[in-house]
This record gives sequence, structure tokens and C-alpha cells, in this order.
Amino acid sequence: MSLETRQAAHRLGHVAELRAVWRLRLAGYTVLARRYKTRLGEIDIVARRGGILAFVEVKARADLPTATDALGGRQFGRVARAASLFLARHPRFAAHSVRFDAVLVGGPFLRHLWPLHLPDVWRPPE
Repeated sequence: MSLETRQAAHRLGHVAELRAVWRLRLAGYTVLARRYKTRLGEIDIVARRGGILAFVEVKARADLPTATDALGGRQFGRVARAASLFLARHPRFAAHSVRFDAVLVGGPFLRHLWPLHLPDVWRPPE
């Protein structure tokens, strides 16, 4: 992948995350963190609504089926490990119900489709 292609993908990812943040805020979520990076993994968005703490993976692709197909196993493990570290560093959220969500962004130039929020899309192995 060329440098230009990587830069374009990076910009596209930022636009998708911004749209996902607005989608969540309009649904009543408070965004606690964006691009939460640890040595164990990364979480695109950490959001809270009431007693629910959602760790959100954002996927932007040409269409929603392709974005759905991009959700996969290895990244879920990294998100779960980063979520464990987030909870350890922020004990005030210990009483919250933890959920792993996805927000899918698709369509030409990401303009035509409202982001699709998929609550509780996966659960880490116990």
C-alpha cells in the first residue's frame, strides 16, 4: 500500500469516527474517549449512556455489507484487552454494564448513509 493510499485511508477513518461520534451523541451517549490507545490495543470510541459503558469499533467501507464483513476476530481481541485496561485505569466505571458495539459507515464518500449503530455486536471470550 502506497503512502498516499494509507494517508487517504487514515483521513477516511477520521471522518468515519467523527460521524460515529455524532451518531452516538444524538442517541444520548456521552463520548468519554476517542482513539484510546494502549500497549494492548486500541478502542475507536468509549461511550457511556446511563449505566452502560460501550467500547465501539468503527468501520468505514464502500457499503454497509463490506463494513460488516470487516468486523473480525483479531481486532476484537485487541479491543477487549484495551477495554480491560481502560476499566482498570477508570474504576469509577466498575459498576457499569460493559458492551462491545460497532458503528458502520458506508456509501459513496461516506456521505449518503447515516452511520449504523450495532449495539452488543460481540462479546469477548470468558
